[in-house]
Amino acid sequence: MRPLTEEETKAVFEKLYKFIGKDIKSLIERPDGLYCFRLHKNRIFYVSESIMKRATNVGRDNLVFLGTCVGKLTHSGKFRLTIGALDILAQFAKHKVWVKPSAEMQFLYGNHVVKSGLGRITENTPSYTGVVVYSMSDVPLGFGVTAKSTNECRSMDPSGVVAFHQADCGEYLRAEDDL
Repeated sequence: MRPLTEEETKAVFEKLYKFIGKDIKSLIERPDGLYCFRLHKNRIFYVSESIMKRATNVGRDNLVFLGTCVGKLTHSGKFRLTIGALDILAQFAKHKVWVKPSAEMQFLYGNHVVKSGLGRITENTPSYTGVVVYSMSDVPLGFGVTAKSTNECRSMDPSGVVAFHQADCGEYLRAEDDL
């Protein structure tokens, strides 16, 4: 487990900025202590510094996970958020999308959010920004990227895509070997 390089940190923060905006600072400096990002076997972990210091007593080969796995680095050096980041994104999300109960299962099976399944969307959500997808009972289901802005959603076709799917809670079952 090692600290992130400058390029890796930039890639992680740029991706997180799409979802939580300027709240990245409150992600690191929390009231319950300091938190940091660490790299272990191409996976990025979000962990408190007190736990990270204790983990230095464990050998690299014996260490499996530490903290919350928020994403992984691809071979080309790009950062990809995984479903483990959902709890963090849901806490600080700027833009949110709520889906109707009839569309929840479609999203959890890996499909995009369409206009007919859209329950609500936060005001002034721009196109191509990160959103957290919630059920109508405010349970976070996953996250994605908006295809249309809030104003464009009002006048679009019922079968038009509102938000592109990136990750959902169903991934724990569909891709349990990869997580």
